[in-house]
Amino acid sequence: MGGSESKPIQQEVHQPKPNPELDEPWRKFDWGQKEALKEKLENFSLSDPDVNHIKILVAGQVGAGKSSFINSIDSVFQGRICSRALVNTAAGDSRSFTQKLKGFPIRSGRKSLPFVFKDIMGLEAAALAGSQTDDIINAVFGHVKDGYKFNQEQALTYKDQHYTSDPTLSDQAFCLVYVIAADTVQLTDDKLIDKLKIIRKRINDQGIPQVIIMTKVDEACPLVNKDLRKIYTSKKIKEKMELCSTKVGVPLSNIFPVKNYHEEIDTEDDIDVLILKALEQIVQIADDRLLDREIY
Repeated sequence: MGGSESKPIQQEVHQPKPNPELDEPWRKFDWGQKEALKEKLENFSLSDPDVNHIKILVAGQVGAGKSSFINSIDSVFQGRICSRALVNTAAGDSRSFTQKLKGFPIRSGRKSLPFVFKDIMGLEAAALAGSQTDDIINAVFGHVKDGYKFNQEQALTYKDQHYTSDPTLSDQAFCLVYVIAADTVQLTDDKLIDKLKIIRKRINDQGIPQVIIMTKVDEACPLVNKDLRKIYTSKKIKEKMELCSTKVGVPLSNIFPVKNYHEEIDTEDDIDVLILKALEQIVQIADDRLLDREIY
């Protein structure tokens, strides 16, 4: 009579959170190889005795950490935090802090190592913002002199005093390194990716290898933020690297996740070894290109 049946109480079913970590590292990595890698790079000799240094051009989106990567390499070899390449830390400033092409020789103590990193103005999605694709391509081929101030509205022409018409082997870059931030790779503007693809195609035609350095891994993944050694068991970092490979067209074997020095006051072995391994690969493939240049 007028009574209502009581409804059974439904219990909430809590789904277990997916494990952010793989059971096994997807890339084998020896965390104890720091000293061996450092010694190998300190004693590296180029395949061409007529070339004193190989140049490596570093390009990337504004704020991705190009200059910080160069400083981090410096820091590894000096055993202290270095900041020769100036870095912009102003919040909300999306402009490239690097305005001129500048070379940074790498030293271990006082010994000069046979490679020089060239820092270039950051890339931006807009057509008339950041460095021009032609400027990056010309810098790879050695046509741009150090000290050239980038013009966002017009690329360097052969009439400019900073243009080198007949570059030597020592003027040319034998590897292009793209620096891409892991925490924002999924947001990278398609127009910026198109710029990268234009550069990639033009230098591919001349056999110039490309490497991606994926920075800010600690900001992209809480697991890695707590323990850098989780970098190759992190599902998130693996996904970011695969996305980066698909977007830019660089194979996974040429993508290296690193953490740059930015807030530390002392160097750390785990940060060092990731940077050294990436550097070893960059130097090896640049030297291979130097050796094989007569094919092109």
